Amino acid sequence: MKLFEGLKNKKFLLFNIFFTLYIAINLVGGDRGLISYIDKKKTYRELLEKDERLTKDLKNLDHKISLIKNNDPDYLEILYREKFNFVKQDEIIIRLR
Repeated sequence: MKLFEGLKNKKFLLFNIFFTLYIAINLVGGDRGLISYIDKKKTYRELLEKDERLTKDLKNLDHKISLIKNNDPDYLEILYREKFNFVKQDEIIIRLR
């Protein structure tokens, strides 16, 4: 009985201890906690880098497509020579990539 009476007298202290532990655990863990925030921030940076890389690749590809559509003879000749290895002995092919 003394245990229950002691808990009744100290219930405000116990409530504060459990409430503080609850706040601390949820601050660090959980879906909205500190660790989750750091992981999501890292994922966001990786996605931004991937977006920049894909944007550059798309721009480069659009440029190549426009050269082919315009029938640019120099570009088509370069593609033909690279594809079929049709190079004379005194020629040098310079690749820009």
